[in-house]
Amino acid sequence: MAFYLLDNDMSYQLEEVLGRLEKEGRPGLKDSIAITWISYDSLNPSACSGKGAGWFQNRLLYPASVVKLIYAVAIESWLQKDLLPESEELREALSNMIKDSSNDATSLIIDLLSGTTSGPSLHGEIWIAWKRQRQLVNKWLKNLNWKELEGVNCCQKTWEDSPYGREREFYGPGNVNRNCLSTDATARVLEAVMTNALISPQACKRLKTILSRSLDLMKRKSNPENQVDGFLGEGLLQGTRLWSKAGWMSKARHDAIWCCRPESNPMLLVVFSQGIERSKDSFLLPTLARELSNLHNQRQQENKK
Repeated sequence: MAFYLLDNDMSYQLEEVLGRLEKEGRPGLKDSIAITWISYDSLNPSACSGKGAGWFQNRLLYPASVVKLIYAVAIESWLQKDLLPESEELREALSNMIKDSSNDATSLIIDLLSGTTSGPSLHGEIWIAWKRQRQLVNKWLKNLNWKELEGVNCCQKTWEDSPYGREREFYGPGNVNRNCLSTDATARVLEAVMTNALISPQACKRLKTILSRSLDLMKRKSNPENQVDGFLGEGLLQGTRLWSKAGWMSKARHDAIWCCRPESNPMLLVVFSQGIERSKDSFLLPTLARELSNLHNQRQQENKK
C-alpha cells in the first residue's frame, strides 16, 4: 500500500496535463518523466491523509542534487543518535548543501556520515572497509522498512566535474553504483520531514528552515541559484509558502516541493525529468507546478462546499 491514497480523478488529470504538454512540442515527454503528486486533506497532515497520483513514480532514476535531501535527514538522524558531535562547521555545511546545493559541502557531509574521505585508490582490506562504510546511509534507509525505499541507492558524493581515485572506482563498471531514487521515495522522505514523522520535531524544524524558499522576485533576481526559477517553485502563485530541493545537470532537471497557500491544505510534488532536452527545458517544471497547483486549489475549494 502506498503512503498516499491513489485518486482516480487526480490520475486522470495528471495524464491529461502530461499529454497536452507533450503535444506542445515535447516529443517523448511521457517516457522521460516521473512524478509523484499528493494533495492533503488537512492543514496539518499525518500519515495517509494525502490523496495523489503518480507517473512512473517507482522508477529508479539518477536524482542529481535531490539526493542531498536524503543526506540532510541522515545527518539529523545521526545527531539524534549521538553518532556525530554538533559543530558550527557541520551546520554551515548542511545549510549550504541544501540552500545553495553546494557540492563541496555535500562532500563533507558524506565524509561525516560515513567516516570516509576521498583520495587515491585503495586496495585490500582498507578498500573493503571503505566501501562498507559508504553504505551506512543505505543501511539506515533499509532499516526504515518503507516500501518506497526498496532499491534506492544513496552513497555517492555529487560533483562539479567528475569523481577521481577511489570515488571513481566506487561507481563501478558502467556507473552501476550510481545514486538512484524514485519520486515516491523522495516524496516519502520529504513528507516525513514536513510532518515530523521521521526524526524529532526540533530536527524537522531545522530542516524546514533550510528547505524554505522565497518566491519574492527581487530576492530571486539577486540569487541566480535560487532553485525556484526554472523549477517547480516558479509556477506557484505569489504568497505561496515553499520548501524544496532541486537537482539539475546536463541530463536531468528535477525538483521536490512541499507548498501551501495561506489557510489552505498543502501539496507535495516531486518531478524527475531526464534527458538532454528535458534538462534544457526551463519551462516544463514551472508549467507542471502551475497546472497541478491550480487543480489542487480547485480541489480544496470543492471540498469546502
